[in-house]
Amino acid sequence: MTPELTVLALAALLQVVQFALMAVPTNIELSPGKTLSPRDRKRLGGDLQDQVSDGTARLIRAWENHFESLALFTIAVIVVTLAEASTSFTAICAWAYLIARILYIPAYYFGLTPWRSLIWLVGFLAAPCILVATLLSSSG
Repeated sequence: MTPELTVLALAALLQVVQFALMAVPTNIELSPGKTLSPRDRKRLGGDLQDQVSDGTARLIRAWENHFESLALFTIAVIVVTLAEASTSFTAICAWAYLIARILYIPAYYFGLTPWRSLIWLVGFLAAPCILVATLLSSSG
């Protein structure tokens, strides 16, 4: 398995960990009637994030953000893997993505500005760097 695929598998497992990190406090703070419902805004009296503590709401947003970032990273890993263009640079980018995603969770939870945004940027830029490196290696 390439380093990029290993990191992708670990990033997917991180998504599971993030689910637990946000689901446990959400279920503690809200009644089962709300968390087990179809979550219609009108029935709940608004968005669930508005009904939990700031920290729990941040964990929810960090979890959702990982879904968004994981899509682009997955594409990058698929491209570099199928192109058989894995290099030490693309591996470093993959690990930078994972480390940034791990650091993003406490940075978001504790509201560390501007660090949260800078950490997010490192994770975000990792995928395009992998894509560009793959494109450059296959064009040469």
